[in-house]
Amino acid sequence: MQEQISSLQTFLMKYIFPVFWISGFGIGTINLWLGTLHGPNGQLPESFIKWQFLIMWVVGITFILWAVSPLKRVRIDANNLYISNYFKEVATPLSNIKAVTENCWLNIHPVAIHFKKPTEFGDKISFMPKIRHFAFFSSHPIVSRLERLSKGSGKNA
Repeated sequence: MQEQISSLQTFLMKYIFPVFWISGFGIGTINLWLGTLHGPNGQLPESFIKWQFLIMWVVGITFILWAVSPLKRVRIDANNLYISNYFKEVATPLSNIKAVTENCWLNIHPVAIHFKKPTEFGDKISFMPKIRHFAFFSSHPIVSRLERLSKGSGKNA
C-alpha cells in the first residue's frame, strides 16, 4: 500500500499560488508604472516606490520559481519511491536514495532527495512534506525516516 509523504498542498503551491501571486503583484506593479494608481489626494506615486515594487516583483518571481517549481508529489511503499510532477510518475527503489536534506528556513520545509542513479526527473528531486504546525526550524521527521528506509532497502515502510 502506498503512502503519500508529500503535502496535499503541493499542487496548490506548485501551480496555483505562483499564478495568483505573480499576476496579482504584477498587475499592481504595472498599474503603478502606468500611473493608474493614485494616493489619497490624487497624487502619483513617487519614482522610488515604482522601482521598489518592480524590484520586489522580480525578486518575488525568482524566489517563487526557485522554491516551488521543482516540487514533486511523492509517495512510498515498502520498496519504492513514487515521484510525480502531476503529468508523469516514475518509480525508483528506496535503495537508490543517496541522501536526504531539507531547508528548515523556508516555511514549506522543502525536502530534497538525492539519488545514486538519476531518475527521469534527475539526480535530485524536491518535495513539500506534510505540514507540521509550530515546528519552525526543527527537522521534519520524514527526513530521518527516508534515510532509515534507504539504508534498510525499504524495510519498515
